[in-house]
Amino acid sequence: MDGLRWLLLFFGVLVVVGVYLYSRREQNPDEPTAFAHRTPTLDSDDASRERDASSIEQSANVIDTDAASSAQSVDQKIVTLRLVAHNRGSFKGDELILSMRGIGLRRGKFGIFHRFDGDDESPAIFSAASLVEPGHFDIETLKEHTFPGISLFLILPGPVEGVEAFDLMIAAARTLAQSLDGELLDESGSTLSIQRERYMREEIVQFEHSHKVA
Repeated sequence: MDGLRWLLLFFGVLVVVGVYLYSRREQNPDEPTAFAHRTPTLDSDDASRERDASSIEQSANVIDTDAASSAQSVDQKIVTLRLVAHNRGSFKGDELILSMRGIGLRRGKFGIFHRFDGDDESPAIFSAASLVEPGHFDIETLKEHTFPGISLFLILPGPVEGVEAFDLMIAAARTLAQSLDGELLDESGSTLSIQRERYMREEIVQFEHSHKVA
């Protein structure tokens, strides 16, 4: 059970990293990438199952949403939730997209869906990517595809305070779970409990407190 939880955690981070690197490769097709392109499954070899938390954190550190506009690096925290179909099933592509649009998410940067802080040119409060690499949604072929789930994630610091962003993402995730009859998980692949939700919120408060600019 612990191995599966670490595997789901690795996949969630890998999807986020894959989305970023895929967009960079689209802009610079000759630029080599640091990660191999592959489709994640629920089955993997022992080496993947035994990947430890430190290596996952190192992989997550390559993401910098402000890299295109600022050379200044900042400490970031990625907060992730997952919405998956029950019994390892899948969501129909068109139904999934309609549900995301129905709660105000709009397709934008990287070909994934975002909750913007204003219009489509504003920063994203949180985003939703497919659990299948590279994470984007091809609108033209949606009816032909199904998805095992999506990863909802936010990156701190963001355009609004962390707790507010988290609460918006939680509300969106619960609405999607209800409309799609899906299962909501935390970043480790466990069913999201009230206790775990509170703990994640406390982690955000601690992160923002420790990174406030004097």
